[in-house]
Amino acid sequence: MGSMFGSKPDTSAAEAQIAETRAETKRLKAQALEDKRTKGEAESAKRMARLRGGSRALLSGVRDSGEMGVEDETLGA
Repeated sequence: MGSMFGSKPDTSAAEAQIAETRAETKRLKAQALEDKRTKGEAESAKRMARLRGGSRALLSGVRDSGEMGVEDETLGA
């Protein structure tokens, strides 16, 4: 009936609720993207671990016996 006299109804409560819903939706989207990124990084790390096959980074592929390390006679010679 308020519109009969030329005034608009009060919609501030509805507008506040809409703004709150939009903010919550934006937060949830950001959280979902972060979760997706984290999950992707974990999958990538697992894939790299499978591809490397457990060979340790400290073992040298250049030496004939990489697992033996540096032999005593080569030190200081």
